[in-house]
Amino acid sequence: MRVVTGTVIEGKVVLEGVSLPEGTVVTVLTTDSGASVRLPLSLQAELDDALDEADLEDGISGDELLDKLRKYG
Repeated sequence: MRVVTGTVIEGKVVLEGVSLPEGTVVTVLTTDSGASVRLPLSLQAELDDALDEADLEDGISGDELLDKLRKYG
């Protein structure tokens, strides 16, 4: 599993800097749903801090994350 970014052009998702084999099954998560979430300022600040901290971390691959989650059922 990996995360890639793309843009819809003429009704098709065009990926940025990556090519997937024909027939690859993908899941699309859009960032512009039109819906918004409003958080209290304290929670927004907490979320911003967490995102900043996450940007500093090396992180793990999607496969590693799924392996870790499998042990919880």
